[in-house]
Formats: sequence, structure tokens, C-alpha cells
Amino acid sequence: MRMKAVIVCVSVSHGNTRRVADTMARVLGAKVVTPEQADPAELADADLVGFGSGIFYGRLHPHLTDFVKALPAMKGRAFVFATSGLPERRRAPFTRPLAQLLEGKGFEVAENFTCRAFDTWTPFKLVGGINKHRPNADDLSAARAFAGRLGG
Repeated sequence: MRMKAVIVCVSVSHGNTRRVADTMARVLGAKVVTPEQADPAELADADLVGFGSGIFYGRLHPHLTDFVKALPAMKGRAFVFATSGLPERRRAPFTRPLAQLLEGKGFEVAENFTCRAFDTWTPFKLVGGINKHRPNADDLSAARAFAGRLGG
């Protein structure tokens, strides 16, 4: 029997996070939805739920965070992923606050994934953005491998 997986994704600027979500979804056989499209009953019925967004001012998108805050208590496995222009700080991973929030809702957070992505946030816009070709083939390969570990 195939695992049932759903990925809740907010991708608003350049489609970076959606590309990563779609890549993982193909490996997991998952459905990708926005927080507005997500059905809490479907999430509760899933074997694995992913939550991801781009990074805005050092945090995951507020639509994703607000969605998770509004979820009822649930059981199940989850993962968090993010794309960002700037590198993640080791001592303060982008994904940690949402992973902790999910654990508080009853999820077992399996693992987290981040990769660099094209970013045109205000100071970077002046130079045409940073990481213009990211996520690249290596990033998407890493996302596939990550999803493979989760689905195994």
C-alpha cells in the first residue's frame, strides 16, 4: 500500500519553493496544496505531511505559520522545508520554529530540508538578485534524495 502524503506550500516570489515541493511530491506521490487549499481532515489522514515556504525576513511565510497555528491537535509524521536567498544560520535554523510548533500540535517532525534560491529582496534587487539559477539541478537532486529518505 502506498503512503499517503500531502505537502502544504507557500511560494510567492519566484516559484522556488513550489519547484522544490513539486520535486519532493513526485518522489512521495504527494499532493501539493496551499494553506488556503489544505483540508485539515486530509492532513490528519495522511501518513506524512510536508510544510514549506520561502524565507521572508529570516522566517517562514506568515501564511504557513498562521495555518499551522490554527490546526487542531494531530498525530502523524511531518517535515519542514524552506528556500532562501541567504544561508541558514546553524544555531538558528529557519525551520526550527515551525518544527517546534508542529511538535506542539502532536506531529513527529522527521527531518528538515533547506536550499538556496533566487532572491530579489530589496537590497539584492539593486544587483538583479542573488542565486539567480537556484534551486538548480543539484538542489533538486538533494530534494529528491531527502524525499526518498522520508518515503522509505
